[in-house]
Amino acid sequence: MTDIKAIPDPDSLQALLAELPANLLAGRRVLVTGAARGLGLAFAQCIAAAGASVVLADILSDLAETEAQALRKAGFKAHALALDLCDPASIEACAAAAVKALGGLDGLVNNAAITNSGGRDAHALDIETWDRVMDVNARGTWLMSRACQPALAQGGRGAIVNLASDTALWGAPKLLAYASSKGAVISMTRSLAREWGESGITVNAVAPGLTLVEATEYVPLARHQKYLEGRALPREQQAVDVCGAVLFSLSGLSRFVTGQLLAVNGGFVMH
Repeated sequence: MTDIKAIPDPDSLQALLAELPANLLAGRRVLVTGAARGLGLAFAQCIAAAGASVVLADILSDLAETEAQALRKAGFKAHALALDLCDPASIEACAAAAVKALGGLDGLVNNAAITNSGGRDAHALDIETWDRVMDVNARGTWLMSRACQPALAQGGRGAIVNLASDTALWGAPKLLAYASSKGAVISMTRSLAREWGESGITVNAVAPGLTLVEATEYVPLARHQKYLEGRALPREQQAVDVCGAVLFSLSGLSRFVTGQLLAVNGGFVMH
């Protein structure tokens, strides 16, 4: 292996979209954070294709609007909103605007995250980077979930899907802040599932492995090779590989599944 192109395979995504039942999420209203590109965009595309109305929220608001326009042109129901997960006011405003745009809310996919600490060991990691990663990945997930909870509870079958990472499961070196933040997301998922179950809200986490998206372009070839050698399914992971777990967690198929973690990594970590 001499080259890695960290771009989702559009052919694979189209193949999955063609297999989706058109009514899997019919009538549901879903907010996806970090949806302007990468995993979040793949999730938004699949959610829309499964029959839901979707809001693409991202700090890259212009790009999110471009992608939402493309979905609308394809005949799907999509909106775009600006979101800065470091700003509590932005989170509250985004949640309120999503509920207004969709007429309610049935699902939330907390996908937005940053890495920042890649390649630095624990001694070289600075406090500012640690705080920013935790603010976006952990605090942002909590605040967005809290902001959306009232609307999710109104329908009696709300679903939250938190994006964790298998780095929190196997102890990835030189990713201390990121892995720690995703470990927090896993614990948060279980606590929120306990608290909000009485409101009919399910809260589950999906933990992808190293996936070929723009955010992983910095990952050295050696780490890709480590994953390839350690996976039961020895190939690179595409964004489309994670979509099924997210769709399942949002749909009625998972109505009695909550507080769970689904690792989607080709068998690199089995738990």
